[in-house]
Amino acid sequence: MNKNMHRVSRFLGFALILPAYTAFAGEHVVVQKDKMFPVPHLVVKAGDSIKFTNDDPFYHNIFSLTEGSSFDLGSYGQGQARTIKLTQPGAVRVECAIHPEMVMDIEVQK
Repeated sequence: MNKNMHRVSRFLGFALILPAYTAFAGEHVVVQKDKMFPVPHLVVKAGDSIKFTNDDPFYHNIFSLTEGSSFDLGSYGQGQARTIKLTQPGAVRVECAIHPEMVMDIEVQK
């Protein structure tokens, strides 16, 4: 095999591996609107990202106290977003520190 064919072969091998690798991680968007999460239960895979977007004209502070998956995104206003990545399989309870009626559950699968 000449040099150019070897380079093409290596590139194609890499190109075939890359889509398979990137297909494992996903991004989910959870919009906060009218002091609610649109979906009370979300199923994701371990390693997926979850982007919390604030569409309300006031601040939200999304957090979880779930052992092994705790986080606090801090306060952020309309049009802003915060992203988390959950890596531990299991159930994660998500709440808003400002609006206690805002609650959702995320199921993180292997």
